[in-house]
Amino acid sequence: MTNSNETITETKDAEIKAEYKKFVGRKIIFILICIIAIFILAGIAATLGSADISFLETYSTILHKFIPTYFSTSWLADVCVWNLRLPRILMAILAGVGLAIAGTVMQAILRNPLASPFTLGISAGAGFGAAVAILLGAGVLAGEYLIIGNAFLFSLIPTFIILGLTRYKRATPETMILAGIAILYIFSAATTLLMYFSEPEAVKEAYFWMVGSLGKASWDDLLPVSVVLACCLVPLMWKSWDLNVMGAGDETAKSLGVNVGRTRVLILMLASLMTAAIVCFTGTIGFIGLVAPHMCRMVIGGDNRFLIPASGLFGGALLLGADTIARTIIAPVILPVGVITAFMGGPLFLYLILRKKKEFW
Repeated sequence: MTNSNETITETKDAEIKAEYKKFVGRKIIFILICIIAIFILAGIAATLGSADISFLETYSTILHKFIPTYFSTSWLADVCVWNLRLPRILMAILAGVGLAIAGTVMQAILRNPLASPFTLGISAGAGFGAAVAILLGAGVLAGEYLIIGNAFLFSLIPTFIILGLTRYKRATPETMILAGIAILYIFSAATTLLMYFSEPEAVKEAYFWMVGSLGKASWDDLLPVSVVLACCLVPLMWKSWDLNVMGAGDETAKSLGVNVGRTRVLILMLASLMTAAIVCFTGTIGFIGLVAPHMCRMVIGGDNRFLIPASGLFGGALLLGADTIARTIIAPVILPVGVITAFMGGPLFLYLILRKKKEFW
């Protein structure tokens, strides 16, 4: 009888291990599909634009930078592809990765499907900082870094307010979301007030920045964004198991040895820093940090060890696709990418909610 029970137990263990490997395999396959999708979309985006440059000429221009002996290029192709399209493509990928990962970890630590850099007021703070620089010419830095410096500084204000509530008022995750929404409306109202009393041309520039655009991306901008993303991603992945435990509730996480308060503060600071580093170059791009994590969670589940990289890659592909549409849909007019993400993300998110049979968590 004992041998029979042991055999049944071993069989069940083998079945569980096989099922687990199957789930892990599906998650890895999804991540690989996202990587392939980014490469395909980047290849397509590099060949599209208002300038009439052929497919072969586009890739000849790219390869000319690495193997100049075997490939040639023209002045027009070099300017359009290397100086305009490629920085924009890479910035779209980096911004999508950062915003999606920030949204993923914010939803995890707050256990709220509405948590994102936009709903917590971080993007609104950056928009107000940029509006102050554009409309009033005032800021912490001067020259070409005036708008960027202001956007970065003001995007950190909502973070410190929410962290203050956490530290001194013992705010719950629900309170943090409500505080973020309140901050969002305050900064939006202040920005609208500034625009109301400003000149039309300045208002136009400020509004274009507030809806999000990748048009000003350059090679110089890619380095600081890449460094911040890399430095933040490592500790976020290190804390991914703690995020999984916190999903079961604060008390459960504490009983398993997780310092909930310290972990929540650390992750919120890292996510805010990532968002601030992105929006100060791109403007306020919405819905990527909200939609991408949910779509990935519905496909591969809520294990943050896989969800964080999967959401980042999916967000990069999503934003790159949206920006490609923004550049080409009514070329030569280039639309702000934030408009496209709103058109894509709003109905898509509503569809996911209506089709969802169970809760997100």
